[in-house]
Amino acid sequence: MNFKDNTHTVLIVEDEPTLGQILSEYLQQSGFNTHIIAEGLTVIDWIKAHKPNLVILDLMLPHRDGLDIYRELRTFSDVPVIMATAKVEEIDRLLGLELGADDYICKPYSSREVVARVKNIVRRNTPKSQTQNLIVNEDTMTAHYYQKALQLTPAEFKLLHFLFNHQDKIYSRNQLMDKIYQDSRIVTDRTIDSHIKNLRRKLH
Repeated sequence: MNFKDNTHTVLIVEDEPTLGQILSEYLQQSGFNTHIIAEGLTVIDWIKAHKPNLVILDLMLPHRDGLDIYRELRTFSDVPVIMATAKVEEIDRLLGLELGADDYICKPYSSREVVARVKNIVRRNTPKSQTQNLIVNEDTMTAHYYQKALQLTPAEFKLLHFLFNHQDKIYSRNQLMDKIYQDSRIVTDRTIDSHIKNLRRKLH
C-alpha cells in the first residue's frame, strides 16, 4: 500500500461487472479512489468533469469502442491510460499502432498485478513536490505530513514506516502483522485494518 496514493482516482472502464468490481476493491485496499463505467458513451464527459489520475480502459465496450475513446481523450488530456483487451494479438496490434498508452493488459488478468502497474504509473506521473510531502524518520520514530507532525502509536509508526519503504510491493494482512508484531503476540487480521484506517484518517 502507498499512502501517497490515497487522494488519487482511478477510472475503471469495464463492461464486465464482476471484473470491474474486483479490480475496484483491490485498488481501494491500496488507497485509491475508484469509479466504474460499464459503457463507452459517458466516459469522455466523466473524465472532463472529474479529471482522474489514471484510466483503465477496456477496448470492447457497449455503444462506443475503446480505441475511439482513447483517440478523443488524447485530444484534450494526457492522463495515463492502461488498455485492457481479451486478445493477446490485439495488444500486438495496438503496439504496432504506437498509440502511446502507458500500459497494456490482457484479460483475464491478476488484479494484484494491475494494482502494482497502476502504482508505478501514478508514481511516475506524480510531481516530486507531491511525493516528498511525507517524511518518516526511523531514528526518532516520528513522521511529518506536509510538515505537520503525525501523532502515531508505536504500531502505527511501524506500519507506516514499513509501507513507506516498500511502496512497490503488495502485502497481505498476515505479512503485515508479521512485520509489525514480532513478539509472537496473538492479533487478528482486523488489527491491521484498524491501524490502516487510523493512518488514513491522520494523513488526511
